Amino acid sequence: MSYPSSIRMQGMMRPRAIELLAPAKNKEIGKEAILHGADAVYIGVAGFSARMAAGNSVGEIAELVEFAHGYNARVYAALNTIIYEHELPQVERVIRELYRINTDALIIQDMGILQLDLPPIPLHASTQTDNRTVEKVKFLEKAGFTQVVLARELSLAEIATISAETEVVLEAFVHGALCVSYSGQCYISHAITGRSANRGECAQICRLPFDLQDADGRIIQKNRHLLSLKDLNRYDNLEQLLDAGVSSLKIEGRLKDVVYVKNVVAAYRQRLDTIFSRRPEYVRASSGSSEIRFTPNLSKSFNRGFTSYFLNGRQRDIGSPDSPKSIGEFLGEVESHNRNCFSLKRAPLIHNGDGLCYLDKNGLNGFRVNRSEGRRIFPAVMPELSIGTKIYRNYDHQFESLLSQKTATRKIGAEIILREISFGFALQISDEEHCSYTCSVPFEKVAATKPQQENIRIQLSKTGETLFAIKNVKIQFSEEWFIPSSLLGEWRKRLVAGLLSARKINYRQRLSPLRPTTEPFPEKSVTYLGNVSNSKSRSFYIQHRSDVFQPAFEQVQQKNVPLMFTRHCIKYAMGWCPRETKERSGFREPYYLVTRQNRLKLTFDCRKCEMLVSLEDRQVATTTNP
Repeated sequence: MSYPSSIRMQGMMRPRAIELLAPAKNKEIGKEAILHGADAVYIGVAGFSARMAAGNSVGEIAELVEFAHGYNARVYAALNTIIYEHELPQVERVIRELYRINTDALIIQDMGILQLDLPPIPLHASTQTDNRTVEKVKFLEKAGFTQVVLARELSLAEIATISAETEVVLEAFVHGALCVSYSGQCYISHAITGRSANRGECAQICRLPFDLQDADGRIIQKNRHLLSLKDLNRYDNLEQLLDAGVSSLKIEGRLKDVVYVKNVVAAYRQRLDTIFSRRPEYVRASSGSSEIRFTPNLSKSFNRGFTSYFLNGRQRDIGSPDSPKSIGEFLGEVESHNRNCFSLKRAPLIHNGDGLCYLDKNGLNGFRVNRSEGRRIFPAVMPELSIGTKIYRNYDHQFESLLSQKTATRKIGAEIILREISFGFALQISDEEHCSYTCSVPFEKVAATKPQQENIRIQLSKTGETLFAIKNVKIQFSEEWFIPSSLLGEWRKRLVAGLLSARKINYRQRLSPLRPTTEPFPEKSVTYLGNVSNSKSRSFYIQHRSDVFQPAFEQVQQKNVPLMFTRHCIKYAMGWCPRETKERSGFREPYYLVTRQNRLKLTFDCRKCEMLVSLEDRQVATTTNP
């Protein structure tokens, strides 16, 4: 039951568990995310993930699940594509296999899944289900979802309102790439290339360069990435999000490499731990603590520049129109240059092999550092630079090399008690969550000739690469007894194995049996925006008192309809918002985004503060998918 700061249980308040949720392209990256502090990871299922290039087999996910559960961390399987009719039996089988291996939840988009014969596995509503209103989140909660991923576009006030009127666990993105369109409501990739974003195959049309033209064909801006957004960064907003009612903080990036995941997860873990240290009403959602062996720096990982997006209201500078590529960290401005080197106004530490970049009229340009001497930098090939050019580093060779090594360990604190009994010794190991294992060993006690307790503590504390760190060893002897170090080592291994088994036995997979509901869907008619692509999905909406007016766009492409809905407004970004100024742009609407192949018409719904994008001068072919 989610509240803005804590959870009320039988008249008392207990801390609210906060989950740091990390992406996993594969099981290896998932394990590193957990070691670096993630409380949960989400991983794609082959064939049904919204990142088709990041699919994993059930066997691979099972290995990650077993590793995660040792730390009481959770694994969520992403099946967040729309499903075609012939795929439904396969999806049902996969879900049962995921339940069998103790997967903690499914992240789904297609409502048809709720009509299948499901095991009692929790369901999370993907951001692809377009969760931006109280009414929608209430409906999903009553339909049986245990967690809802909120739309990235929501403000703190909107999130707080949803939290106040619902009890379902709320999940919000805090870092990573941004889709310019509301998730699940973008069809432009399929319309132009046949690759559907709702099927995990987005062609990223929004990252392309366009000419912005007015109704008379006059060019307003030329060759600019006007639909490309900066990357999300809410590092400084985490406490606000928690206070607004968010319990799961999600990092985007199931296509990102292990270095990216290590760096970003470690940064957010440390930030959250700092918050928890002074806000006892919040606690982490998994066990143990991570020792990070590097200094996280979000600017050193892939980014197009950062934005908090609409969290604190509309911001003008949320786009990255110069380039969709990573710009990295700002180093300084060019102070002087000659034919083979240049110097910066300040002297950051530059390494041989670093990748530097700068922006000019042609976009982002990059070059490698051959060597550096103080403030002087010698590129492998000298670029054409001007005094005052801003230089960025989007590849830090030393940082990348460091993070390719072992950079974190995660340990669960434990205590061992060794005491004598009539026929030998009894040992107990207990972890920080009061899970314990006890054993007794027959042993003929022999009095020691010299003190033994220090050696006993040393030998019993050598837990090595296991999950546990022995914080204390209590010895309860009536006199000094001699115990060989080799035997102490055997006892320690037995204790550690026993505690690990006990933790696995004590781990409880959350069960959430799905019960049929008839709560009315917030909209009486479902159009192509409902993404209905199978008979089960259609049945779901009918059961919830809504008519399916149109099938999914991927099945029958609707003509003359908006293909993208976005709160990013080009007029607002250029200072032409009619709600903020009376000044006119001097250009006649409608505006168009134009490439050699396509002409996109822009429509502005100022009442909703939304921009709609549709195809112009081209008939969208009607096609039917299986």
